[in-house]
Amino acid sequence: MLSPADPLPSLPPQPSLASQGRSALCRAAGLSLAALARLLSGSSVRWIASQPDTCQRVYFANHTSHLDALLIWASLPQAVRELTRPVAAKDYWSRGFVRRWLAEEVFDALLIDRTDIKVHQSPVDLMLREVGTTKSLIVFPEGSRSVTGEIGEFKSGLYYLAKKRPELELLPVHIDNLNRVLPRGEFLPVPLLSCISFGPPLWLERGEAKLDFLARARRAVLALKE
Repeated sequence: MLSPADPLPSLPPQPSLASQGRSALCRAAGLSLAALARLLSGSSVRWIASQPDTCQRVYFANHTSHLDALLIWASLPQAVRELTRPVAAKDYWSRGFVRRWLAEEVFDALLIDRTDIKVHQSPVDLMLREVGTTKSLIVFPEGSRSVTGEIGEFKSGLYYLAKKRPELELLPVHIDNLNRVLPRGEFLPVPLLSCISFGPPLWLERGEAKLDFLARARRAVLALKE
């Protein structure tokens, strides 16, 4: 029992009403946008030899449009979605208040500045620092959107993510037809049918060379197209 002279125990800081209101608004906006993205794309979702899970993962996919990250994010169950951060280009998603608000407050996206890559602060190091031990990532190993619809060669970032955090599940994802939903150079989506396929997880094998791993990861995405 405390005596009058004893100091009162300190309580953890409580979020303000304004902060709680912003969180509720962002959550509601996220739910609405996820539903809208699925509606506009007419997307169907397939899980092949894998299941939705809140474990820490790196979802890696082919890159067809600016809607890719949003649609993969929207295709995940809410509990998984809340732990998953899309990796996106800062030069696109920080352009204008609405895009920046969506990226930072609603999607909790990790924005990468492609024009200011530092030797001692590589995008891979930034990703791993930001996700800690609980968050998952959505990445696009091609680096930029495909013009032809074909899946290009994978860049080395996925390999270094796997090398520095070998325990992470790497889950291949194939996006079909989304380049026609939001064609390159267009702002408004065209409602069409698309399909998001999640495949079985893979890991970097002991002693596996970088090019061999990247080719294997690319084949894993291509296999989901069949």
